[in-house]
Amino acid sequence: MEEKYTIGIDYGTESGRAVLVSLQTGEEISDHVTPYHHGVIDDVLPETGEKLGHEWALQHASDYIEVIQNSVPAVLEQSKVDPEDVIGIGIDFTACTILPVDQHGEPLMFNAKWKQNPNSWVKLWKHHAAQDKANRINEIAEQRREKFLPRYGGKISSEWMIAKVWQVLDEAPEIYEATDKFVEATDWVISKLSGNLIRNSCTAGYKAIWHKQEGFPSKHYFKSLDSRLEDLVETKLRGEIVPLGTNAGGLTEEMALLTGLKPGIAVAVGNVDAHAAVPAMGVTAPGKMVMVMGTSICHMLLGEEEKQIEGMCGVVEDGIIPGYYGYEAGQSAVGDIFAWFVQQGVTAEVKEEARNHDLDIYQFLEWKASNYQPGESGLLALDWWNGNRSVLVDTELSGMILGMTLQTKPEEIYRALLESTAFGTRMIVDAFHQNGVAVDELYACGGLSHKSKLLMQIYADVTNRNIVIADSKHTPALGAAMFAAIAAGSTNGGYDTAIEAANNMARVKEKVIKPISENVYIYEKIFQEYKRLHDYFGRGENDVMKRLKDLRIQEEVNI
Repeated sequence: MEEKYTIGIDYGTESGRAVLVSLQTGEEISDHVTPYHHGVIDDVLPETGEKLGHEWALQHASDYIEVIQNSVPAVLEQSKVDPEDVIGIGIDFTACTILPVDQHGEPLMFNAKWKQNPNSWVKLWKHHAAQDKANRINEIAEQRREKFLPRYGGKISSEWMIAKVWQVLDEAPEIYEATDKFVEATDWVISKLSGNLIRNSCTAGYKAIWHKQEGFPSKHYFKSLDSRLEDLVETKLRGEIVPLGTNAGGLTEEMALLTGLKPGIAVAVGNVDAHAAVPAMGVTAPGKMVMVMGTSICHMLLGEEEKQIEGMCGVVEDGIIPGYYGYEAGQSAVGDIFAWFVQQGVTAEVKEEARNHDLDIYQFLEWKASNYQPGESGLLALDWWNGNRSVLVDTELSGMILGMTLQTKPEEIYRALLESTAFGTRMIVDAFHQNGVAVDELYACGGLSHKSKLLMQIYADVTNRNIVIADSKHTPALGAAMFAAIAAGSTNGGYDTAIEAANNMARVKEKVIKPISENVYIYEKIFQEYKRLHDYFGRGENDVMKRLKDLRIQEEVNI
């Protein structure tokens, strides 16, 4: 039997990566990265120069097509695989990343009439400028005792679909009126590959308050937010919602010419990056939390029933693996925090010392930080540099470092930042485990899990759990390729279920990272201090972070 392949494309925050995968072994035969030409747009609009407001984060939809145009032919060329043996393509995406499209499915930002208006552009997942809308969404849902609210840990995030759509309506009603549909970027890209604009149940469930049994919230609820939103679901959010692994349709002739693939091969419906990673690590049953570790962290977990967990980003039936409830939580900044410190907090002398040791600055700081024992630096940090996603669901919080002296060294600060993100994960693990959704073991994938041994040991020690590391360096893309194999089906050389695909394609490293008992003991003490700070600044006893942010915004307006 001839070996068959699929392609998975992982759309991240800064770039897209295509991976060609063997369906027999899960081996990644070739991969290629295309950086987004426009990157993250958070200051001014390209070409037109319109100034963006505070906490805006946009992207250019054409960058997503460039990934397909550049990276898919590249993986075919590198691998020398016959396109006849590639049976499907799938993608995963950062979410909630949305855009308004017209009646032809084209982004409004492509229209000369609208491109000068920032609300016509793609709103990236970390666009937080709709926080005031999220606050009202939550307040009114709580007042009305809406049934959906507990499914999202008691709070809907400003990062998600409804808050962002409402922002468009409020700030640019002409854009809202011109919009035929608001769609996830993952669904839009699939529409360009397949010719069919359909919504996937994953993003609809986790990011747009859709429920498999009950659908979207009621017209009455949307009207209570804003009378103009009463018919939102029937108009701007309309469209078929289908399960993960569904074949969205065959690859179009146009895209076949663009990529070098065969027309008509399976195109799997869109997925979310973190969710796609779960089966790619062989996790198809409860008790194993998957951490997708990069600029931020998404925590994914399977359960057999629907439970209410504080701060979870959502629980969706069949949201990750059919037959289970898929839980999601997360941290808004992890790798981004380390990058901030390296870029803004490290002196030229330290960077020179790193070069003298033939190490990059991250390697150098980790080497130096590894010489410290838990608690030795006397530092403790809160990991809220980009707000708190779980368990507090509050983007208005900010970071903090406690315990610095005139003797504090850069590597000590760096280690405290590493530890702070582990403490944030511990809060999430405890929230699930203490509310009846077991977390017995951690699985880690993404760049950080491969780059930083110190970080992974700290996570094992802080959570007191074994950590299994993905063997793939492109786990979400591998997951997207697995769902492409499911969309193709066994009759075409693929698989019929996620479990079958995982049994053949998932890969993890043999070596398991285990907690060190003496470190567990010390970190437990430090974690209790973290928890006190977490609750003091995060649960309303002292809102100084928000007051300071308000003052900053007022000063920016005055300037």
